[in-house]
Amino acid sequence: MRYPLLLMLLIAGIMALAAQDTPAQSGPYISRPEEFLNQVSGTINRHLGRPYAWGESGLKSFDCSGFVWRVMYESGILIKRTSARKLYLSLPKVSEREQWHFGNIVFFDNLKHCGIINSRTDFYHADCKKGTTLSLFAPHWQDKLCGVRGVPKKSGSRNTL
Repeated sequence: MRYPLLLMLLIAGIMALAAQDTPAQSGPYISRPEEFLNQVSGTINRHLGRPYAWGESGLKSFDCSGFVWRVMYESGILIKRTSARKLYLSLPKVSEREQWHFGNIVFFDNLKHCGIINSRTDFYHADCKKGTTLSLFAPHWQDKLCGVRGVPKKSGSRNTL
């Protein structure tokens, strides 16, 4: 009789320890931004050159919002897999000073397309002809730009939105 009770207490203790949220697990974006940005960069590079497919979020093909979702997901940021328009409405605003920072999400064409900012001059996205690629803003995308959003900040014990 004692052993099943001890076994249950031991299992409960192990589960409680596993569920604890340590700073290293709680979100690289807040506690170590450089580590988060390195993860984003590595994830983008892993998925460059994949073909475009509407409604797909990897691993073999992507649409624009699926590519953004996959990069964030593999970098530890949990966002809802949705359309570019809904993604824009759910992500936090960024200041003008910070909007062109690497990793922010850029939106185009009346919120029908999105990508991940690399620099003030280019961004990563899933292009319907080229697949996942790095493109310049000018000349094609510059006139279609309609907004920039940041990645979610730490919310409670997880990076989610």
